[in-house]
Formats: sequence, structure tokens, C-alpha cells
Amino acid sequence: MLMMKERRPMVRTLRGWAIDVLQEVGAIRECDEHGWAQDRADPYARGRAFDIARRDPPSGVSTEDAVAQIGDVLGSIGDTCPECPPEN
Repeated sequence: MLMMKERRPMVRTLRGWAIDVLQEVGAIRECDEHGWAQDRADPYARGRAFDIARRDPPSGVSTEDAVAQIGDVLGSIGDTCPECPPEN
């Protein structure tokens, strides 16, 4: 039986691609109430995201730029939602 590899959807920006990859591997998630991205601090998921960037960067983007963008997105996302009240 012929198996087709599912390609990621086309994303218009490199940052959008990185966010999509990070969500796909479970490295980030959205706040259920407000929609802000939150870092899950999962080292294995982060490693998978960097592996994808090295192995399958978007067409026309260098591996180095793809890896750098994954790092930039992770560096810009906190582990809490800025709109949710702090948990005590």
C-alpha cells in the first residue's frame, strides 16, 4: 500500500512556521481562556522541534535560520499567560 507523508501546511512567515512546529511537537500550548502561547518547558519536545528545523526547514530557508527562529520563538514565550491571575 502506498503511504504518503503528510506535509505541514504552508505558513506565510518563518515565525508562523516555528510556532506551528512548536505546537505540533507539544513544546508550546495556548492558554484555554485567552489564547496566549505558553511554554510547556518540555526538553524532549523542544529537542524534536530543533530536529525538525534541522531536518525539514521550510523551502527557501536555511537550516541555520530555521533553527534560530525556533530558538527565538521559544525565547519570546513565557510559561504563564499574562492575562490570567497569578496562582497562589
